[in-house]
Amino acid sequence: MSQAIGRPVSRVEGPAKVTGAARYSAEIVQPDMSYAVIVGATIPSGRVAEIEPLPETGGVLAVLTHENLGKIVGQPQLLPSLVGGPAPGASFFPMQDDQVHYLGQPVAVVVADSHERAQHAAANLRVRYERTPSTTTIDEGRDKAYEVERLFGGLMPARNERGDVDTALAAADVRLDLEFRFAANHHNALEPPATTAVWDGDQVTIYDSTQGIRASQLTVAHLLGLPLSHVRVIANFVGGGFGSKAMVWPHVTLSVMAARHVGRPVKLVLTRPQTYTSNGHREEQEQTLSLGATSDGRLTALEHHKLSISSPFDEWAEPATGVSSQLYQCANFRGVHHLIRGNTLTPTFTRGPGEAAGSFTLETAMDELSVELGIDPVELRLRNHTDVDDRGNPWSSDGLPECLRLGAEKFGWSETSRVPRSRREGTWLIGTGMASAAYPVPLFMPTQRARARLYADGSAVVEAGTQEFGTGVLTAMTQVGADALRIPLANVRFHSGDTDLPNVSSAVGSAGAGMISAAVHDAATNLRQQLIDLAVSDETSPLHGADPANVDVAGGRMQLRDDTAKGENYGDVMQRHRLSEVEALGSWSPPPLDTPHGLLTFGAQFAEVAVDPDLGLVRVRRMVGAFAPGRVLNAKLARSQLIGGMLWGMGQALLEGNRMDPRGGRWGAGNLGEYLVPVNADAPDVEVEFVDVADEVVNTLGVKGVGEVGQVGVAAAIGNAVFNATGHRVRELPITAELVMDPAESWS
Repeated sequence: MSQAIGRPVSRVEGPAKVTGAARYSAEIVQPDMSYAVIVGATIPSGRVAEIEPLPETGGVLAVLTHENLGKIVGQPQLLPSLVGGPAPGASFFPMQDDQVHYLGQPVAVVVADSHERAQHAAANLRVRYERTPSTTTIDEGRDKAYEVERLFGGLMPARNERGDVDTALAAADVRLDLEFRFAANHHNALEPPATTAVWDGDQVTIYDSTQGIRASQLTVAHLLGLPLSHVRVIANFVGGGFGSKAMVWPHVTLSVMAARHVGRPVKLVLTRPQTYTSNGHREEQEQTLSLGATSDGRLTALEHHKLSISSPFDEWAEPATGVSSQLYQCANFRGVHHLIRGNTLTPTFTRGPGEAAGSFTLETAMDELSVELGIDPVELRLRNHTDVDDRGNPWSSDGLPECLRLGAEKFGWSETSRVPRSRREGTWLIGTGMASAAYPVPLFMPTQRARARLYADGSAVVEAGTQEFGTGVLTAMTQVGADALRIPLANVRFHSGDTDLPNVSSAVGSAGAGMISAAVHDAATNLRQQLIDLAVSDETSPLHGADPANVDVAGGRMQLRDDTAKGENYGDVMQRHRLSEVEALGSWSPPPLDTPHGLLTFGAQFAEVAVDPDLGLVRVRRMVGAFAPGRVLNAKLARSQLIGGMLWGMGQALLEGNRMDPRGGRWGAGNLGEYLVPVNADAPDVEVEFVDVADEVVNTLGVKGVGEVGQVGVAAAIGNAVFNATGHRVRELPITAELVMDPAESWS
C-alpha cells in the first residue's frame, strides 16, 4: 500500500530556492574565472568578409572566430538526440567557416577576465559581411514549399492517412474547409541558457542549464572527440526550460572550446535577446483542416495540412496531426506536412510541440461543427469518442469522456448559453468555450537507471542522473523512493544533477516523471528485496526461513504478513552483518514503439472570457481543466504543473507571438518588453480536477505525465469562448485586439 506516493508534499528544495542557497549554472564561481560573450551575425544570409582586430583592450583574453576556434570532430545530427545519443539543436555547428545562415548565428566569441570587459569588447568588435538573398517568412518561401518525409529528427513519418478521404469529404452531409495561421513562439525561461566549463588536464566539468545532463555530456564528447568518461556535466538547479534546453545548442560546446583555448574556467550566459536566436522556437506555421460529418455530428473525414518554415540545414516541424489523427473516431484521415527551408535557426520543442497548435486547429473546427449542426460542443465530442487509436489499438488508459463530463460539471457548462452575443455585463460581452486536450506518452527513450542506498540508521539516498528544472522531480522521486523502501519520507534524500550518477535521459515530452520514477522504484524495490532476502536467510533473524513473498515492510520494519509480531528493522539485520550501508541498482526500459496500445494523456479545458468589442480586449475570467494523467506522484506538484500549462495556453491564445521582419531577417520582438506573456494581473481563477485512470502499459507506476497536456486545448477553449461572446471567429494565434475589433483583419 502506497504511503508516500500521491501525497501533496511541498518541494524539498523549496527552502534552498527561497533563501538563495540554490545555485544555478550562471552562479557557479570558480577560481581564476573568465567570461565569454557571443557575437551574433547581424545578417540572415551571406558570409563574414572581415573581422577587424580589437584595439588594445585590457582584460581581453581571446577573440575566437572561424579562423582560430578549431574544428569540431563529430558531425552534429538531429536523429540520435531522440534515441539517447548526442542532442545538438541543429545539424550545423557555427564558426567552422565564414558562412552565415541566420541572424544571431555565432560568428565570434570574446573571452575576458570580467563579464563587463567581455561585453564591452564584444560590442566593439567590428564585423563586415557580404549579404546574400534570404528567406525568413512563409510568404517569402511559399513557392519553395515541399512535402517532407519525416518529422522530429526522422523519428516519425510526416504523412499519415487511412481510408478514402476525398470520397468521404465529397459525400459528407456537412463539410468545413478552414485555414489557420500561427505566429512563432519563444520559450523565455526565467534563467537564460548558461554554461560554465572547467578543464582539469584532459577532462572537463561542465555546469550547464539543461533539461538533459546526459545529453550535454554526450553532445560535447561527440563534437570534440572526447572520451565520455572525460566529460562530466552538473546541473544543480535549472531555471526553466519548456523545450528550449532539451537540445544542446552551440553555446555549450563553444564555452568548452573557449575554456580550453584560454586555459582557465569560462562562464557563458546568453543575453535575453540572444535567447530568441540561439535555442530554437516554435516555428511560424499555417494549417488547413477539411472536416466532413453526418447531420448528427459523426465525423466521416478529416484532412489536416501544415506548412512551416525550418532552417537551411534541418527538416524540423512540429507534428501537427498527432492528435487530429486519433482523438476522435473517424474512418478517413489524411495528414500532411510541408516545409520551407529558410534563414532561421532550427526550430525545436516548445511546450506541447505539435499538439498546442494542432489542437487549436482541430478543436476550433469541432466548435464550428457544433455551431453548424446546433449540437452542444461537449455532446459532439462524446458522440465522436473512440476506444482505439489510429492503428486500431485500445488506449493504454482512457478517461476523456470522464474529463469532459467532470469539467463540464465543475465549470457549470449546462448553465451557459450557446447563442453568441447573448450575455453582457456592462460594455463587456461574456462568452464560454471548451475543448478536448490530448498529449502523447512518448516511448522513444532508452533504458533508464537509478541507484538506492540504505544506511544502518534507517536513512536512505536515492540517485539518478536527472535534473531539477522546476517540475518538482526532487520531491516526487523522494516520495517514490520512500514508498518503495517503506520508510518515512523524512528519511529519504534524492540526489540528481550529475552525470556521474546512473544514466537518465533528457526530461522531454512529459516523459520525465514516468521514466525516472520507474527506474527509482525499481532500484528501491530491489534494495528492499535484498534486505528481505538477507533477513530470511539469517538464522538469528525472527524472519528466518520465511517465504520472502510473505514479508511486508512498514516504517522500515520487515514483518510477516500473517503475523506482524514477527519481524525486525532494516538496521537490525544490517548491524548483525556489519553492514553500514546496502545499495542496489534499478532500471526500466520503455515498451517498444510498436506496442499494441494507444498512448495519449487526456483532458478537457473550459474557459470564460469577457470581451470589449470596441477595444478588442479579451480578459479570461476563469478556467477549469479536468485531466486523466494516470497515477499522480504528488497532487500538489501535478496541480501546479497543470495550472502553469493552462496559463501558458492563455498566453499562447492571446499574447505570445513573434513575427520576422523580412527586410533584415530579425525577429520583431527580442526581449520581454516586446514579447508579451501573461503576468499575475492577467491570471484568472484556475481550477484543476483529476480523473483517476489506471495504466499498466506506459511504465511501472502508471504515470503518464502532466507537463504539457495542461496547455493543450486552452487556446481553442479561449478562442471558442471569444466566438461565443462576439459571434466572430478568429482562426489565428495570438488572438490580438485588432482581430477581435475588425473581422476583416482576421486571416483566413
